[in-house]
Amino acid sequence: MRPIKLVPDTTNIRFLRWRWVALAISITLIVASFALVATRGLNWGVDFVGGQQMRVTFAKSVDIAEFRNRLEKLNVGDVTIQELGNNRTMNVRVPLAGSGNPIGKCIGAGVGTKDDNSNKIASQVRAAIETGYPGVNIGSVNSVSGKVGCELFSTGSLALALAMTGIALFIWFRFEWQFGVGALVTLFHDVVLTFGFFALTQLQFDLNVIAAILTIIGYSLNDTIVVYDRIRENLRKWRKMEIEPLIDLSTNETLSRTVTTSLSLIITLAILLFLGPDIIFGFTAAMLLGIVIGTFSSFYISNPVLIWLKVGTDSFVQAASPGGAERVTRSESFSDKG
Repeated sequence: MRPIKLVPDTTNIRFLRWRWVALAISITLIVASFALVATRGLNWGVDFVGGQQMRVTFAKSVDIAEFRNRLEKLNVGDVTIQELGNNRTMNVRVPLAGSGNPIGKCIGAGVGTKDDNSNKIASQVRAAIETGYPGVNIGSVNSVSGKVGCELFSTGSLALALAMTGIALFIWFRFEWQFGVGALVTLFHDVVLTFGFFALTQLQFDLNVIAAILTIIGYSLNDTIVVYDRIRENLRKWRKMEIEPLIDLSTNETLSRTVTTSLSLIITLAILLFLGPDIIFGFTAAMLLGIVIGTFSSFYISNPVLIWLKVGTDSFVQAASPGGAERVTRSESFSDKG
């Protein structure tokens, strides 16, 4: 049985023909992402704002609206309730009093001064639940103090910054500085759009999402390096070829690998998104979005940057081969097709 080819070997798609349209779309989405984060903010998880998160299992079905009203009467702040698959199992998040944006909390003075309130508020919530719902089972409880939440936010932000910087430096030394800049711009694009998505949807932003963003960075980098490596090879082979058709040629030569990898991940993540447990919904959503954005950016962000930074036929110049002949047949053929 012959294997199915999702992408024919003879593809000749002129990706860079649409680079200005793609750039306009990307700039619009980046500006919108910054605006959403600035105006709506992120729905920070207990990992960052501090507080307690408990899994509550009731003996029988519970009206979530009535349950929410009962907790709101305690005046303990913004208690978040999330159903976990059915109306008998719920996730209750009790933040620290006065907690909100961990950026301001970490920068401001007196971090951790409200740690004692966490246990007091959580005890009130537990007592109200156990009194109002006999037979209830309060399972796993995740407690994070304000100081620890600040540290987690700082280390998570540092991890993202170091990952992006390290990647750019690696590609700089592995290829040339223009390729490093292209990779950094691509990663910045992917990360900003992911933040914008979470600001728009108000899905909980916790350490699982940080892990997803780091994974997205790795995937986007992998896809970008594959294309960049083929561009570098073709710059050495087709010395008389213009840079735009050469980049299109390189992208088409790696297109089968990109489509197969991305499609496999998208199918898997889509199934996990709809059928997987709620506890990893944010992680899965971030991963699925990141794969789509990463695939787009490897075509329309990382490649055009090379043109704007003047990568050309003089890049990766090597000594002439013993025969002194240049290979131009394939380049001329590809240019003619475009």
